[in-house]
Order: sequence, then C-alpha cells, then structure tokens
Amino acid sequence: MYHKGRRILHVDLDAFFVSVEQALNPVLREKPVIVGGEPGSRGVVASASYEARAYGIYAGMPLKAAQRLCPGAIFLKGSFHRYRAASSRFMAILAEFTPQLEPAGIDEAYLDLTGFEPLYGATLETALLLQQRIKSEIGITASVGIASSKLVAKVASNLAKPDGLLEVQPEEERLFLAPLPIASLPCVGPKTERALKGMGIITVGQLASVPASILKDNFGALGQVIYRYAMGIDQRGIEPPQAAKSISRETTFIEDTLDMPFLKAVLHYLSERVGTELRRGGRRARCVTLKLKYADFDSITRNRTLRESTNSDEAIFDVGIKLLEGALSQRRQLVRLIGIGVSSLIGDERQLSLLNSSMERWERLDRVIDRIRSRYGFTAIQRGQTLPLKEVFPTENGDYMLKTPSLSH
Repeated sequence: MYHKGRRILHVDLDAFFVSVEQALNPVLREKPVIVGGEPGSRGVVASASYEARAYGIYAGMPLKAAQRLCPGAIFLKGSFHRYRAASSRFMAILAEFTPQLEPAGIDEAYLDLTGFEPLYGATLETALLLQQRIKSEIGITASVGIASSKLVAKVASNLAKPDGLLEVQPEEERLFLAPLPIASLPCVGPKTERALKGMGIITVGQLASVPASILKDNFGALGQVIYRYAMGIDQRGIEPPQAAKSISRETTFIEDTLDMPFLKAVLHYLSERVGTELRRGGRRARCVTLKLKYADFDSITRNRTLRESTNSDEAIFDVGIKLLEGALSQRRQLVRLIGIGVSSLIGDERQLSLLNSSMERWERLDRVIDRIRSRYGFTAIQRGQTLPLKEVFPTENGDYMLKTPSLSH
C-alpha cells in the first residue's frame, strides 16, 4: 500500500503571486488582494490573498465577479518577472537539500528526502527548516506535506494551508484519506466529481470501497488511477527536470478580435519570444504549432513540420501566419486567444553554411538583436511587425505587459 521508509515532501507556496506582491509592498499585507488584472476587465483571478478568499473569491473566477463579491479588494495586474525571480530563489533553496527535486509548477515542488536523515535529522525538522528559509529569504510562506508518496504529500500540504506542516505516517495514509471529500484527490476534477457524486460517492473512503472494475467501466483509464489513489497507492517517483520538449507562448485578449494587423503583430511578438528562448538554450525546432481559442471558447491547433530545423524568429512567424490565415479562412470567428509554439527540438550543431542565404541573414540579425535586448530590454529594438503593439500594451522593464488572465509571457 505504501513505500516503507520513503519520505516525500510537497512544498507549496501560499497564494504565491499575491504573497510576492505583499513581500515587495508590506502595505498590502492582511488585506484582500487580487492578482489578475483591473477589476473592470474581462480577465480572471490568477491569485487571491486569504483575506480575499474569505469573500468566496478563488483562482479562475472572473474579475468582474470578484469585484462584486469584494468591492474593497485591491486589484493588481501582476508582474511575471517578479514571480519568476521568486520562483527561482524558491527552487534554489529546495535544491540545497536534495538533488531529488521535481518542480510541479512555478510555486510548488516535490522532494525525496529518503536517506537524508543522517545529514539533516528527522524529516519533520528538515521541513521546518525549509519553511524558515523560504520565509526569511523570500519573504513568503509555504505549506508542506510529508508522506511516503507524492499523492498523500500533496493532499497533506493542501490541508496544511496556509503556512502549515502536516506529516502523515506510512501506516496511517489510507485512514488519513478516507474521510476526505473526493475532490481532495488531485485526479478528481469538477466533471469527475459530479459524476462520482451522481453515483453516491462523497468521500475518498467510499471511493475506495467501489470495485475497480466499476470505476474502469465508468471512467476508463482514469478510473484505474482514481481507484489506486483512493487506496493510497502511488508508486510515482521523483522526476528531476528534463530538457524541454517544446517551447510556446500564448496570450488571451481583453476583447475578442478579428483585427488582422493586430493579430499578426501579437503573433510576431510571441514568435520572437519563442525564437529567443530557442537561441538562449542553443536549440532548434522542426515543428511549429499555432493555437487559437475562439470567442465561443472552442480551441484548435494547427502544426507544420519544417524541411530544415530553425531558431529564426521570422521562420517561426512565417509558418505561424500561414497557419493563422488558413485557420481563419475555414472559420472566420472572433479570436479570444492566440499562441505559437515549437517542438521536435534538437541541438544547435548545424553549420550556417548549410542554410540558405536568406535564412543565414535572418539568424545573424536575430543574434544581434538578442544582444541588444539582453542589455536594454525587448522594446529597445523592434521589427516593424510589432510596432503597433506600442499603442496597445504598456511596458515594464523593457517588455510588453500583455493583459492576459493566465499571465502568459
């Protein structure tokens, strides 16, 4: 049922975006603060302080609804570079304790501390030290769950929020899960929760008593996962970060649009961000993918495999714009979200002499622009296609601040 002797920690930063803002501006502490955008905009809540959550506000709620629930809340548009910097410091602290570290997002991670007791003492003591380090060095709090599996550790950290610590002993894990609501399991989303409640299943203990065959018949492969988790069985190991298999950037618009010059400008900007990331990592891509979400929330993706690998902004954009024009010719509807990504990544070992002359010129130009932007910021030098964005998006630290509920960058 459990991994005897294994000690897994799930460390989760509390109300991360808001906590970073409060650490930088103490005036915001102990106040209802919402990160996601201006209260009258169409975006959604990205993060809410616990004072705001007391009004029923939660991540993903439309900002307009949040304003109705708490008119006195302080709304912030957010600053992703600040959150990324805090996340880097967070992960660096965790990495000092064990190489067995698996980031699970910008604000949470799993650690395997099995066998580290001779170095740090009891796992509980190490968890307390981690919390103290995070609070003193970053200025924000973290909640920690300790168990013999990733599943139970994550459930425990959620129950410990905010700024808490909960350790579940291996022989007690199934009993710990049994009285909890089924939504406590990470694999049970709103749709699955409704279906299970329709079957009369409310708690994890009730779920564990249902034959695995019934859950498989009703939920397919997910049913098998649900059954194992309900029994407290989770054999997943810690998976340290691997090299990215794809790179993408996307943004959601405040207003749905079919303004082609604007769509092209945004697509070019996102293509430049993807190209920059490729070059920074010394990589090239063989496949370009366009993502669109229409006003009715229907999403599509279109992709194209390239003859030659590339990390050129213009090459990525050229494919993306063709995919965009093709998609809109088939369905000309207002666009809510646009994104561009690359995959089938390889190293940057190719010789430039193998490139055609125009591609070689573009790649030389990209490298020059990269050097200028690394010193003065993205907006210090721009191509003509992105200039219209100056009239639409504000800038911060030399970069555009896209008004997107997901804070995509």
